[in-house]
Amino acid sequence: MTRALGPSAHVDGWARRQLPPREEWPVISDAPPYDYPRRMNAAVRLLDDAIVEGHGGRVALVTAGPGGAWVETTYAALAAEVDALAHVLVQELGLVPGNRVLLRGFNGLWMTVAWLAVIKAGLVAVTTMPLLRAKELRVVLERAQCVAALCDQRLVTELERATGERTPLRAVRTWGSEGPDALETLTAVHRTPFTACRTSSDDVCLIAFTSGSTGVPKGCMHFHRDVMAMCDGFSARVLGLAAADRCIGTPPIAFTFGLGGLVCFPLAARASTVLVEKATPESMLEAVAATRATVSWTAPTFYRQMALAMQREPRRFDTSSLSASVSAGEALPDATRTLWRETTGIEMLDGIGATELIHIFIAAAGKDVRAGAIGRAVPGYEVAVLDDALRPVPAGTVGRLAVRGPTGCRYLADPRQRAYVQDGWNLTGDACTLDEDGYVFFRARTDDVILSSGYNIGAPEVEAAVLEHPDVAECAVVGVPDADRGQAVKACIVLRKGVTGSDALAKAIQDHVKATIAPYKYPRLISFVETLPKTDTGKLQRFRLKETT
Repeated sequence: MTRALGPSAHVDGWARRQLPPREEWPVISDAPPYDYPRRMNAAVRLLDDAIVEGHGGRVALVTAGPGGAWVETTYAALAAEVDALAHVLVQELGLVPGNRVLLRGFNGLWMTVAWLAVIKAGLVAVTTMPLLRAKELRVVLERAQCVAALCDQRLVTELERATGERTPLRAVRTWGSEGPDALETLTAVHRTPFTACRTSSDDVCLIAFTSGSTGVPKGCMHFHRDVMAMCDGFSARVLGLAAADRCIGTPPIAFTFGLGGLVCFPLAARASTVLVEKATPESMLEAVAATRATVSWTAPTFYRQMALAMQREPRRFDTSSLSASVSAGEALPDATRTLWRETTGIEMLDGIGATELIHIFIAAAGKDVRAGAIGRAVPGYEVAVLDDALRPVPAGTVGRLAVRGPTGCRYLADPRQRAYVQDGWNLTGDACTLDEDGYVFFRARTDDVILSSGYNIGAPEVEAAVLEHPDVAECAVVGVPDADRGQAVKACIVLRKGVTGSDALAKAIQDHVKATIAPYKYPRLISFVETLPKTDTGKLQRFRLKETT
């Protein structure tokens, strides 16, 4: 984007002030269909415009109700709830455009309503995963300077523990509770339309945090135009999502993978989505059958587990309604792609995306699928494989994946912007090859991020949690190959003198990590060792541990 930023509608201008200097931005394309007007509110485009177009009676959301029955919410009913909550945010909580609001909840009606209401009111949504602990939430609250939070009552304890002197949080409201301050109570009295904030298309509307693989998580700042660009890009031009489709999947709305696939994409297409709070492979397959979902979204590991469940009980699950399956979050093994195709008859649609670019920017569907490849650049994006000097490498040569297009990295006041964006390219941290036809083949990560079951897990963060255990002297964490998860987290631990390793101690350390950071990050494998490999300067050599595992 070469044009200057438009006049902001934010009364609280903090978010725009945290953007990196313009010279550190990647090249941004605003060629059609990404040529958005100066004034645009993403929630209006996603929901209000659907009502104007006559889709108010269409089903927007399908969620589990009392007794396990599926409950359908129309576009008109969803819009009414969004307007009611937007009134609460502005009139009851006194929030002004540009304020940051932390969202914490499971996939469901209220999490969707909360996200849309925040966007419609011109606020900035800061989404967080349900599994995050107080220590992790505190970092997000402080980094994004959140002034309010909307939270599922079942998850409020960790949020309350996260508040402190450095967090500006002044209001927390919950859903799923009772009382005068419950969101159900507050929204019940606001049943009039809410006039959307006339935001600039390049006002910040979303701060999505990465996994914190290098210590402090990076906040990725996205504009209203970025939200629509992911809908007009991968969803419309590769997947081809249509109004007749019904999406279903496992990624949390807090992940941009889930936000796109389970909220924004179906709404933009005037389709519907099934939101499942917690799912096992078996319960997800049952939900597909019960709701007649057509498009599934999850990580390769989960697809493999679903396929194996179907093979164990071939008559139990009916997936005949599915017409497409999207895989992202980690590399898709050919064996998993083949297993899913042989079990369901569906050719997996693989994709690679990044929180920094909001969603998938490389993918292939249908006849464009090529064995072993992730895919090609989504229309509007350009990809390259570069050497360390940012020069293109020959076809078939491993190098650094670089991408640019209608979305790009803008970190929240973070010097790491200069490492991720160089010479106008977004450098994703993936080592890849590129063939003559533009197909991208993933080889490895270029950093210490462990990709396990679709989650990005930072080795330093897990090491820090392990080291808090009183019996641990030193620790190094690496990812090791795992047939079910892609990679498993392994901790190599040097114990304090006088302490002997045992299965009981290994379990105690694992339990400690689960209680300290999000449970999915805990080391599933623990090895007690005498020493850790280091350089002469004392720097840990993780690559040597990987070579021996």
